[in-house]
Amino acid sequence: MRQRARHTTRERVRLYLAVAAGGFRRYATYGIATAAGVFTNTVFGFIVAYTYIALWDERPGLGGYDQAQALTFVWVSQSLLAAGALIGGGFQEELQERVRTGDIAVDLYRPADLQMWWLAADLGRAAFQLAGRGVVPLAVGALVFRLALPADPVRWLLFLVSVTLGLVVSFAVRYLLGLLAFWLMDGAGINMVATVVSIFFSGMLLPLTVFPGGFGEFVRALPWAAMLQVPMDVLMGKHAGAGGAGEALVFQAGWVLVLLGAGRLLQSAATRKVVVQGG
Repeated sequence: MRQRARHTTRERVRLYLAVAAGGFRRYATYGIATAAGVFTNTVFGFIVAYTYIALWDERPGLGGYDQAQALTFVWVSQSLLAAGALIGGGFQEELQERVRTGDIAVDLYRPADLQMWWLAADLGRAAFQLAGRGVVPLAVGALVFRLALPADPVRWLLFLVSVTLGLVVSFAVRYLLGLLAFWLMDGAGINMVATVVSIFFSGMLLPLTVFPGGFGEFVRALPWAAMLQVPMDVLMGKHAGAGGAGEALVFQAGWVLVLLGAGRLLQSAATRKVVVQGG
């Protein structure tokens, strides 16, 4: 029995790795779209960077960042936007469409968990976006501006772990949005609201550390902070020592568990709804 269980586990791991690889290849085929995305991220990075320069000239040390750290926040966040689908994109619209057309029934018949299938595909997509749309804008920003990028390889490793957790948090939020199509049937409105919320509460417009008092503590405790703000602070060493970085990663992992758990509960309810409607 144990050998069969191990064999089944290996087969599932291979399946999800194949799904992730398929997600990577799928987005790699859109060369023109990727080039356009790189151009857009780079131009937007310059716009935000010069806005930050003007703001930090007036308010040095705003949010606990010096100007070099603020510019680092701009360019590294530009490299993460597409991977984290912080301004739209990703799989939830496709999932919503499959629910609307009834194709979701085919997905439920697959010999794979629905949530894990979409997670694997989305991580494959995110891996391509990090490489395809993330490297060039960051490189351009580093050439033009003085950035506070760390030289410590351990810091970069912790950052990579934090980014991965942030991507899973992003997936988990969007998976919940996708499943809501079982009840709403049209996800356009909620997707628009979710994009606005993500832009504001992730730190994409301004680092969340600039918000004072109780409101600042509130927004930094939300799951959107785990998508961008926390990885950025890990990269720039805002969490003192390995213990501080560990607390940041635990914060992200906590939201991963909560949101993936909520997704499984909603998936279970949605599956029962499909069964009932199907007779």
